[in-house]
Amino acid sequence: MVAPRVGHLLGAPHHDGSALYVSTPTPHLGESVTVRVRVPVGLDEHGVHLRVVRDAEPRLSAARLVATTAQDRWYEAQVLVHNPVTSYRFLIDVPGGYRWLNGRGLFDREVSDAADFRLTVFEPAPAWMSRSLVYQIFPDRFARGITDKVLPDWAQAADWSDEPLASGHGVSTQLYGGDLPGVHAHLDHLVELGVGTVYLTPVFPARSNHRYDATSFDAVDPLLGGDAALADLSRAVHERGMRVLGDITTNHTGVGHDWFTAARADRSSEERAFYYWTHDEPGYVGWLEHSSLPKLDYSAPALVRRMISGPASVIGRWLAPPFALDGWRVDVANMTGRYADQDLTHEIARTVRATMAEINPDAVLVAEHFHDSGPDMTGDGWHASMNYAAFTRPVWSWVVDPDSAVPAVGLPTALPRRSGREMVAAMRDFDAVVPWKVMATQWNMLGSHDTPRLRTLVGSLAMVEVAAGLLFTYPGTPVLFAGDEIGARGTNGEHARVTMPWDDPERWDQATFDVFRALTALRSASDALCVGGLRWVVVEDDAVAYLRETPDESVLVLLARAPWAGARLPAELVPDGTVPRTLYGSAPLERSDAGWLLPGTGPGVHVWRVRDTALATDSSSARTADAAHR
Repeated sequence: MVAPRVGHLLGAPHHDGSALYVSTPTPHLGESVTVRVRVPVGLDEHGVHLRVVRDAEPRLSAARLVATTAQDRWYEAQVLVHNPVTSYRFLIDVPGGYRWLNGRGLFDREVSDAADFRLTVFEPAPAWMSRSLVYQIFPDRFARGITDKVLPDWAQAADWSDEPLASGHGVSTQLYGGDLPGVHAHLDHLVELGVGTVYLTPVFPARSNHRYDATSFDAVDPLLGGDAALADLSRAVHERGMRVLGDITTNHTGVGHDWFTAARADRSSEERAFYYWTHDEPGYVGWLEHSSLPKLDYSAPALVRRMISGPASVIGRWLAPPFALDGWRVDVANMTGRYADQDLTHEIARTVRATMAEINPDAVLVAEHFHDSGPDMTGDGWHASMNYAAFTRPVWSWVVDPDSAVPAVGLPTALPRRSGREMVAAMRDFDAVVPWKVMATQWNMLGSHDTPRLRTLVGSLAMVEVAAGLLFTYPGTPVLFAGDEIGARGTNGEHARVTMPWDDPERWDQATFDVFRALTALRSASDALCVGGLRWVVVEDDAVAYLRETPDESVLVLLARAPWAGARLPAELVPDGTVPRTLYGSAPLERSDAGWLLPGTGPGVHVWRVRDTALATDSSSARTADAAHR
């Protein structure tokens, strides 16, 4: 007996901020931008209106029907970019009432403006980031290149094969001895994987293995090889056509930092104003009350000048030769400049971005943000954030092993297993409150140095592949923590900071590497997967499918965590005469009399190219508009 086929979402109107729907992604103030919305022919709408918010007041204007295809009617409207951030949504006038279309979907009730589509005048992240796999390296655990190190007093020496401590004494002082020459020696591994950007966690001297407690921003830690090692690594990375990003703590320094030492020694010093001081122990404000990480106060002009403003600042000098970093990932960016009644975060982000643009206009600025980053992500400061809330957490909850006891990061409970519907609802909630061009470059991750390892969460290689399939086909920039590509394991952030087993085949899973290498190649070969829009097609408990679309290409992605009922999609999904091409997975997209059949197997990843010609959406090239409908 043939299993029943579930429904699809192609019967809903759609708009996003990609090139298929928006004529000018980065307009100037006063410019008029053409926006398009597709309405399925079966909806029988009376018409479509555009709602724009200008100077905080909504205005409505009629959209114009410009094309009718076998599947959709296309409407156009003009958005006058009167404000730096201009919000809009669509009113779909249907029998029995009207519906609103915004970034979260279609609603037959009133909705707030929070999820409206947005046009902004701010430049997006550089184009190279959308097409790059970012590879995160925790230097102490990647590879040893220097063999004659003298360890500092704070360090506890570890053998390369030792299991990292998961908690308790020694977590931050267990030192394995990885360094920058070690990274340099293994760049060919990154090239083979298809990496485009190397992201190094902090390289400044510190009193911990993670180095987020810098004692200086003026030099590279000698344990990592010093300034010369970073310059050599940067040169080698760039020679291979890759880029390299640094990691910096604008929110705090270490308690041993030379600024803090000067501030404590002399109350009249310039550095005294760099920190927040209290009457309670320990006498100053620490990040999350950690006395080892005194928090910086950006109301001090001298701190702004030294840390973030201008080419001579800390932010600026490491972007210039010979180090030539291509940008920064900023630790706890959401807390930088925020304390009590003070909130300078957006001003700090804009200053950092201006400094970077002055030295390297093609540099990228990424914020760490573990929860809802939406209010900070209008695009005038941070280019993107580490997308834990909108990607990592929802995906984890869908792919996690049902028997897993791995705790949810930052929460006093195990990570729950949720349905595909719940995953997609969460992703749409968070994605909808940032401009499309920000969402399209957000750093999507399946793990980092602060989380459990993917393999530990999901258990099997098959589910690693499903999660990685999402990573490499969803809008945004894929980010991979070194070791995930070979099946590394770990139960929490500290325990997951395992060494790379270069000479240990027992810990090197070649099958996992082959999956990641194949998915990297898949994404890099498709414009639609790199920069296309996102249209949800199927959202079920155990399977999701979506289209990634540009004006010249449509790619259909299906991800299943278990066997499911399958789905039948309309025949019009594939243009006449086009033969869908299987890009990933073993199942062809099969045609029946009633449409195209999505396979109900699982777990698995399937990707098909269903269009590789220009999509006709205007009156000159599309089918004649339906005058009777108008």
